[in-house]
Parts: sequence; structure tokens; C-alpha cells
Amino acid sequence: MSESKYFQDNMPENVCFGCGHNHEGLQIKSYWEGEVSVCKWTSEEKYHGWSQLMNGGIMATLIDCHCMGTAMADAYRKEGRSLNTEPEYRYATGTLTVKYLNPTPNTTVELRARVIEVKGRKTVMTCELLAEDGTKTAEADVVAIRVFDSSENKETVFKS
Repeated sequence: MSESKYFQDNMPENVCFGCGHNHEGLQIKSYWEGEVSVCKWTSEEKYHGWSQLMNGGIMATLIDCHCMGTAMADAYRKEGRSLNTEPEYRYATGTLTVKYLNPTPNTTVELRARVIEVKGRKTVMTCELLAEDGTKTAEADVVAIRVFDSSENKETVFKS
């Protein structure tokens, strides 16, 4: 399989609602822009909270899934290897703290995440969610935990 620039395209068997190959899901696509991971996603009416505003749970899911992909891609990048190589790593949410700053129009949003620290299996990140006009509507502190490493040939437990 050739490597796609999108993190999620290099996650075989991922069926997550937010970031996986799930025809009913959000199907986000994340990629690097320098040291920042970016995801641009266009909402639909079914993701309204109030009329014309995006649902906060959908916003949290976007942030969560974008950051889990970012943690994975960062680990591969730090090891100097392509996303479609072995061993495979997968991450799950350790903590997700979202601050909703402004109403988010139910249109296209952009997520921008930065890795702050990596310690063992734990990756600490910040993420911003921006409306189409560039207004920051949410920000989050996220901790991702590596819960799968195919070189160990088994699923691991949450360890920080």
C-alpha cells in the first residue's frame, strides 16, 4: 500500500465514527503542515446543535479523533518512518479538556494541533478549532495514550 498524506488512510481496519472508514461517520482527514497537524472538515445539517450552529459533541469528537491521529503520526515521524510501515501504533484518549470559546457556525472548520510533549506511551497536545472566518471557537488540551503496538503482538493496557 502506498502512503497517503492523510493519517487516517494509513490506519487499516479503523472503523471509528470520527476518523475511521465508517460510511456513517465523520471521516476526518488529518495531515502535516510543518510542525502542526491540520484537518479541514465540512459539517452537515445533521450535526447542528442549535440552528446553524455545530453541536459541541461533534466538535469534541473532531478534536479527539484529529489528536489521536496526530499522536500516531508524530510517533512515526519521530522514528523517521512512513505511516504505512510496521510496527503499527494506535492511540486512545487519556484526557480531553475542551473549552468552547465562541459559537461555531455549522459550515467548514479547521483543526490545528501541536504536540507539546511525549513521555513513554503518552503524547500531550493542544488543539484549536477555527471557524471558516478564522475565529477560534474552541481549544483543547489532549492526552493520547499508545494502546496498541503491533511489535508487541497484543493490545496493551493504558500506561502513562
